[in-house]
Amino acid sequence: MAEDEKLAGMVDITKKPPVFRKATATGSIRLQEVSVEAIKRGQVKKGDVLTTARLAAILAVKDTPRLIPLCHSIPITGLEVNFEIEERRVRATVTVTSVGKTGVEMEALTGVAVALLNVWDMVKYLEKDETGNYPQTEIFGITVCEKKKGN
Repeated sequence: MAEDEKLAGMVDITKKPPVFRKATATGSIRLQEVSVEAIKRGQVKKGDVLTTARLAAILAVKDTPRLIPLCHSIPITGLEVNFEIEERRVRATVTVTSVGKTGVEMEALTGVAVALLNVWDMVKYLEKDETGNYPQTEIFGITVCEKKKGN
């Protein structure tokens, strides 16, 4: 191995003091109007889309170190998942808090991504075109909208 090559590895945070940390991430899924209406009316075949997506986001936040190999396992002290139904889309927002040695933005981002994937899974039968594809469905705009460290 060449001297300038680095192996992947976790950052050593041993000497960092634990502090309050908070991150909020958001993202959206573009859907056909029929899917949005089915979500609003509770008429999706698989069940309550937003409740299931909320639970999926919570599990994803807690499992982030298993999904992102170099993420540290951190204590999650608070977790909030919210949804907004807008014209032809659903927006997910996840806020994660911790008192730890490293940030929580990856957990918030993971929660948003998995929530939106779950929405897609539950309405995919409504989103498919005649060839079985999803030309109008898109997950987009996943971003960290707030990050705080300390009180």
